[in-house]
Amino acid sequence: MVHLPAGADPEAIRAIARPIHGEQDLEKIGELVATKRLVCIGEASHGTREFYDLRAALTRHLIVKHGFTAVVVEGDWPDCLRADRYVRGQGEDPSALHALDSFERFPRWMWRNEDVAMFLDWLRAYNADQATQRHAGFYGLDLYSLHTSMQAVIHYLEDVDADAATRARERYACFDHVPGDPQQYGLQAHIGIGPKCETEVVAQLVEMQVRKLARSGRTPAGDAWFHAVQQAHVVRNAEAYYRTMFGGRNASWNLRDTHMADTVDMVAEHLGGSSPAKVVIWAHNSHVGDARATEMGDSGQITLGQLLRQRHPGEAALIGFTSHEGTVVASHDWDEPAARMRVRPSLDDSWERLFHDAGLPRFYVTASELAQSLGGSTELLQRAIGVVYRPDTERRSHYLQARLAAELDVVIHVDITRGVEPLDLIDEPDDITQAHELPETYPSGV
Repeated sequence: MVHLPAGADPEAIRAIARPIHGEQDLEKIGELVATKRLVCIGEASHGTREFYDLRAALTRHLIVKHGFTAVVVEGDWPDCLRADRYVRGQGEDPSALHALDSFERFPRWMWRNEDVAMFLDWLRAYNADQATQRHAGFYGLDLYSLHTSMQAVIHYLEDVDADAATRARERYACFDHVPGDPQQYGLQAHIGIGPKCETEVVAQLVEMQVRKLARSGRTPAGDAWFHAVQQAHVVRNAEAYYRTMFGGRNASWNLRDTHMADTVDMVAEHLGGSSPAKVVIWAHNSHVGDARATEMGDSGQITLGQLLRQRHPGEAALIGFTSHEGTVVASHDWDEPAARMRVRPSLDDSWERLFHDAGLPRFYVTASELAQSLGGSTELLQRAIGVVYRPDTERRSHYLQARLAAELDVVIHVDITRGVEPLDLIDEPDDITQAHELPETYPSGV
């Protein structure tokens, strides 16, 4: 049992909590972080509507009022590229619903939901009123798209250099010996019964990078070239990720979050011209938070938020969410169908329970005020629900020790939350139908 220090009671939280009643309160949060170049906005689950809704509202404010020009999300680069073309008025998709069709990999609901579709429609309308150089884009952070990214590299080279496309096909053919799920490639490479394609994917990336030094002034440039190089980066890092994922959690986790940080930097450099662009990042709290202030860091893991703080001192702001109870869309196990589940009330020795006991439905606190009120070293449990929710083993499966005042810069608490509304059918158990059908209240649609 974790015991709170003297004074660290719900009344101490209530004294520093700033209630969220409407749009103006969200804008105040935006103003707190607007001077930063990199604003990470987390979520305590991958299936909670309020997190998506409030995150989108904060992002709209940062784009409109403070010149942020990209949203980089915990999704795959090729899938987000289709959405990016839609918000820029390019491509053939007639609606955001169609633009999200490329999100076919589990968990589909994470990006194929009503809140993301509404945000893409807003971003498309915003861009339509801006000069092209002021458009705000939508990009993917993740590295799971091994095969799709390989095909994208080859298709780009087929249009610009047939010989280079042939070499790419020959290198990527290494993966043909293990067709299907990339995890099978990783497993066979790890136990030594299949090929290791590290040399081939590195060689392909290096060749594309040195094209900048091409003869006769044929220097590649523009968005198409940028996307092709990033796809080659994804292939290189995805190969390493799948190959290391069976050798220990830390190695693959750290590789993935390093890839995320590299992607943020590449997008900012590409969009910024003479100086890096201002970027909003959407990812889970477990990526956004600084691992050095949690048991993740104690076990040797690093996170996106930590890397951005280390690489860009004073330029990154980390915002996280918490909630006490409600419903969530998640799966019972990996790659199983999505279902709407009831979230158990938070544990007694958790940040979520401390915030719940403060008695406010929605509020935010800054890390500096939290540190002054409770002490910067105060450590409690913090809940993290990903795409899988296991309430029967919740303490072991979904909680970690965290010093919240050091992990994040701003914490937003929504006491009772609801699951997202997926664009695809999900299981709706009878025992939560009544709660799910309660009338919507603010801030949905903010």
